[in-house]
Amino acid sequence: MSAPNVLIFGGLNTCSRALVGLLVPLDGASMVSHVRIVDKFSVEPPTTYIGAEFPKLLKKPQVEYRQANLTVAATIAQMFDPPEGLSPYDYVFDFTGEIQFDRPEPVQIERTCHVAWMIGLEAAKRKVKAYCRLQLPFYDTSTKGSHDEKVDIKPYGVCGTWWHETLRMLAAIEDLNLVILRSGFFYGPYTNWGIVASVITVASVYGYMKEPMKSMWSPGKNPTNTVHVDDVAGAMWACARWMAPLGRKEANSLAGENIIFRNDKSKASDVKGMPAADKKLIAPLFNLVDDSNSTLLSVGQTVTACFGTTFEFFNFVENTVLQLKSDAVEDINEHHVSGWTEMITTSNPPIPNTPLSAYMDKYALEKHVVAFSNMKLLEVTGYKLKNPTFCQETVKQVVDKWKEEGTWPILEG
Repeated sequence: MSAPNVLIFGGLNTCSRALVGLLVPLDGASMVSHVRIVDKFSVEPPTTYIGAEFPKLLKKPQVEYRQANLTVAATIAQMFDPPEGLSPYDYVFDFTGEIQFDRPEPVQIERTCHVAWMIGLEAAKRKVKAYCRLQLPFYDTSTKGSHDEKVDIKPYGVCGTWWHETLRMLAAIEDLNLVILRSGFFYGPYTNWGIVASVITVASVYGYMKEPMKSMWSPGKNPTNTVHVDDVAGAMWACARWMAPLGRKEANSLAGENIIFRNDKSKASDVKGMPAADKKLIAPLFNLVDDSNSTLLSVGQTVTACFGTTFEFFNFVENTVLQLKSDAVEDINEHHVSGWTEMITTSNPPIPNTPLSAYMDKYALEKHVVAFSNMKLLEVTGYKLKNPTFCQETVKQVVDKWKEEGTWPILEG
């Protein structure tokens, strides 16, 4: 039996590079006959950060990159046509979606909902064996316990609302062999997007300045469950392999969940492809987090310990003052952004260009509570986590990769 052909949409600035690295490793046998990655960015020269290893992967004969505008249905259809002489694509991996949290509703609808919906329609038409959608952690769960896939959790903001609506739109496509993977906060080598990457960068600044890193949010429980990008890649592949022999109906019976409506009912008549609010929609859904049960406190303590400092909390008076100030975000950032600038300019050698930033935007500074149970994924698909714990060793591996490629400051002493 020949190895499958794989089509990957989006995610060049999040997790799709890790999936390519799994399927076509730099050292070792390829798991696929051919993989095509499609995204809006250029890779030569790169118009987004792609890390040191991905350009090497692009030179592999099994790997093809296409730059394309995925808001156009005809363009998406073209991407499904395999290179001459190759069989149709077996698996489609969907990492698409607008990840900038402050984008307005029309942008989220066009770039998140409609892109995924159009890819899903084409995938169903082409009868692909598995369509795996990555759902980012734009949710706000309760602080108590971990939540399985049946719990009704609240999407976070405009971004979360439309990312969640995307799942309903995909679930409504009949005969689409859909599997949804809902992740925690991911981190890993060459991953500069997300809260964990921000925390690692900022913690290094406070270590450099020999000061504690402080949070506005009380130590409480504040779960912020984490997952390594290599496990995002591994679990997406495991979901595709699980789905392929089953088909949607059987997969629904084994792992289907009700994708609960979490939007404004009046939008259904305005947004193309959006199902009615009262329509019951079932799709296979799995949570993906590691086994760390990470919290704001545990992540903060782990990361700051890597840089020889501590993780603390503003006292009540400091916190009240900060929350009353409209420019609190700028106040908080001023100190560590200048420290990071000093670090990259005094580095030996200096780092004139780095994709890493110590600036924490409003989303990164807000309180986020994501507590998921990964039990169903591990039991149903048989997937085994490669990085089950978020620890100093995994953080160090991430920083070491940045140092090797010359995007992280190397300081004396």
